[in-house]
Amino acid sequence: MEEVARADGLERLWTPHRMAYITGGEKPQGPREDQCPFCRPGDDEHRLLVARGRSCFVVLNLFPYNPGHLLVLPQRHVASYLDLTPAETMELATLTQTAIRVLKAEYQPAGFNLGINQGEVAGAGIAAHLHQHIVPRWQGDANFLPIVAQTKAVPEILADTRNRLAAAWPTPKD
Repeated sequence: MEEVARADGLERLWTPHRMAYITGGEKPQGPREDQCPFCRPGDDEHRLLVARGRSCFVVLNLFPYNPGHLLVLPQRHVASYLDLTPAETMELATLTQTAIRVLKAEYQPAGFNLGINQGEVAGAGIAAHLHQHIVPRWQGDANFLPIVAQTKAVPEILADTRNRLAAAWPTPKD
């Protein structure tokens, strides 16, 4: 390998963990709840779950665009925003606001991208379970790597990000 790098004069940024995303290793094989990575059982830390509400929860994106890239989802396995109950809709919005507050306090981003890609044709990687993206943004965070190398440099291990945000998450008031 070293000979190849010297021959073309290029440096390599090896990101073998991205192969799971490329090969679709975490994508469900179908739309059923038992095939959904968001519905899989497991402990919060392993699932990268940051916070739970009554009807929704917050989890780190396994393949983040930026550090702190969060997803807010209903606990119920539902694909369409129109199928959310009023309580789920309200909690999705409330958890989104809390996520922004926590990310601002912990990472001081300059802005955010918020969005729901509903349906595979709209870009939803996991279309069977509705999820809202919260992507923190910083001036100049879109550098040459994604354009030239189809690589995103994420400077923090996901487990560290999860632990940091979970610790900073406010305790719910009943």
